[in-house]
Amino acid sequence: MLALSVQDHVSIDRKYRFIRKWKTTDAVASDGARLREGLLDKTNTASSVWADTAYRSKANEDFMEKQGFVSKVHRKKPHLKPMPRHIQKSNAGKSVIRSRVEHVFADQKSQTGLLIRTVGITRATMRIGLANIVYNMRRLLFLERISASA
Repeated sequence: MLALSVQDHVSIDRKYRFIRKWKTTDAVASDGARLREGLLDKTNTASSVWADTAYRSKANEDFMEKQGFVSKVHRKKPHLKPMPRHIQKSNAGKSVIRSRVEHVFADQKSQTGLLIRTVGITRATMRIGLANIVYNMRRLLFLERISASA
């Protein structure tokens, strides 16, 4: 039996934090290339793209610019040099927003114990897709409870 590690790449709505688009890949696949494979959504509530350094590349920056998105992707530390102070500050500000995506993954892991043990990427994709749907349903219930009590 072959063990397969997978990753869940998501695009969330910044305002309501719903998962709008997602893609499952083999864990060895490059994160950065996923950005150009349909994760970005022009109907989302913001045109900014917040992502970690794995998504920063010249190809992605050009793609976002051509598609009308504003890049808020973290910058990498220069090789064998300290991180310049202005980049540290910029990355820290970006982390505040980007952490919203990390909350999605933390919620999935804590509430559903998201551990995928399947044979094949198709089954893993289905399991992750169902976990994403469950997350969105739970998020909708949470938002409805907040609006009802306000």
